[in-house]
Amino acid sequence: MKFRPCIDIHNGKVKQIVGGSLKDKGDQAVTNFASEYSASFYARKYKEDGILGGHIILLNPKTSEYYEATKAQAMLALKTYPRGMQIGGGITAENAKEYIDAGASHVIVTSYVFQNGEIYWENLRKLVEAVGKAHVVLDLSCRKKDDKYFVVTNRWQTFTNVEVNEALLESLAEYCDEFLVHGVDVEGKSSGVELELVKILAEWGKIPITYAGGIGSMEDLHEFEQVSGGKLDFTIGSALDLFGGKIPYDAVTKL
Repeated sequence: MKFRPCIDIHNGKVKQIVGGSLKDKGDQAVTNFASEYSASFYARKYKEDGILGGHIILLNPKTSEYYEATKAQAMLALKTYPRGMQIGGGITAENAKEYIDAGASHVIVTSYVFQNGEIYWENLRKLVEAVGKAHVVLDLSCRKKDDKYFVVTNRWQTFTNVEVNEALLESLAEYCDEFLVHGVDVEGKSSGVELELVKILAEWGKIPITYAGGIGSMEDLHEFEQVSGGKLDFTIGSALDLFGGKIPYDAVTKL
């Protein structure tokens, strides 16, 4: 079990938002924290502390007036910590190599692969051809419906018909190096972990999986470790003291 740091960028600034609140129209989101520091500041800190495998997420779509400012922040962070972080947000087979060449260790992909409620296998194959399986992270961020977890797309607003279960993990693992999974219903709320989801992920656990969502205290983190059996990595955003929260960054980096 390892801590995976994050740098979420929205409207050209490092922020922490409430999951599921992001809307492309008007570039709006419920914001928990907006940093006075640049993305490269955080990338430099993670580099100095030797923490690998965190993720940079561009939260503005290409149609946004803020997109170029957001992308510029992300590119600067990659330059600051080459091969130290992954990047996601609007990744396709056409632009994935640009980010790998800019210093990303992996590209993180959701909507390019999950469209119209289904898995677009051809797009997934194109992505692997573009950068190689070793550089691909599939984002299976999901929400609960009818007591099951389904992948969500379009800023976590749209349910697909793709259920997150062991069969899905098994089939997709042939095309990626890792999975990133946000429990969207608790993301950014520091309200506790989606334990049922954690169990599903940990019971499979054949390649690295990073879980994000709801870890709001050291007690939550210890419960996550117990339920996952230490098989999953984790991300903490707005609950971390780096982003205005109460969980000490120094404590989670020493786990």
